[in-house]
Amino acid sequence: MDTIVPKLRVENLLFSYGEKTAADHVSIQVMPGEFVGLIGPNGSGKSTVLKNVYRALEPDGGTIEIDGEDMKHMSFKESALKMAVVGQENDVPFNFKVSEIVAMGRTPHKRLFDIDTPEDKKIVHHALEHVGMADMEKRNYLNLSGGEKQRVIIARAVAQESDFFVLDEPTNHLDISYQLQIFDFVRRLNVTVLSAIHDLNMAALYCDRLYVLKDGKVVLSGTPEEVLTAENIKEVYGVDCTTEIHPETGRVAITYLPAN
Repeated sequence: MDTIVPKLRVENLLFSYGEKTAADHVSIQVMPGEFVGLIGPNGSGKSTVLKNVYRALEPDGGTIEIDGEDMKHMSFKESALKMAVVGQENDVPFNFKVSEIVAMGRTPHKRLFDIDTPEDKKIVHHALEHVGMADMEKRNYLNLSGGEKQRVIIARAVAQESDFFVLDEPTNHLDISYQLQIFDFVRRLNVTVLSAIHDLNMAALYCDRLYVLKDGKVVLSGTPEEVLTAENIKEVYGVDCTTEIHPETGRVAITYLPAN
């Protein structure tokens, strides 16, 4: 029987900002088709780990492999073909049209100075259709709402034609309806996902497995049911809560309790 190669394998990742260790021997694994969440308090190292994964930062130590290949031996173009990134802040310095933003997802497939082909334009239009924004492709990006901007960035990732999405708290600043909408869009893509998630109920609703970071270390991992217990949440976040399996979703639901 063939062994399934992880889509992503991070082994003993080390990264420091000066003297402050932000990722301390972090090891995580994401199998093909999984939706894996990184959770933890503010400053726990979630974004630092993801930035090392998508190469915005360079690790001080450890290994990061995609499809069994060490990223140190890959060009940025090669890794961009394998991994699409959606962050929480997507401000752009110039007022591009929506279609132009999405077309940027085609860049890894091109050589320098290549122009968009009819096939590129078809892919861009299809990506916008997928997120329900085909009628806005001529709109100016800067005039969109926060939720609309995030849908455009997901369309850009779709146009990149990668089967692995890295999401860095993509819904952190959005209203609840947009949060659900964004994660639903990503779920429907049937891609492999690694996402930092701020909201524990959202993590419980969408993730297959979770890694919990605290002070730059992985302190817990497992399914949402295994990880999101009242005891664990108290230990990691310092808050009291109750947890139950929701009768409608079949997923863990967390109710936070006031301190007094």
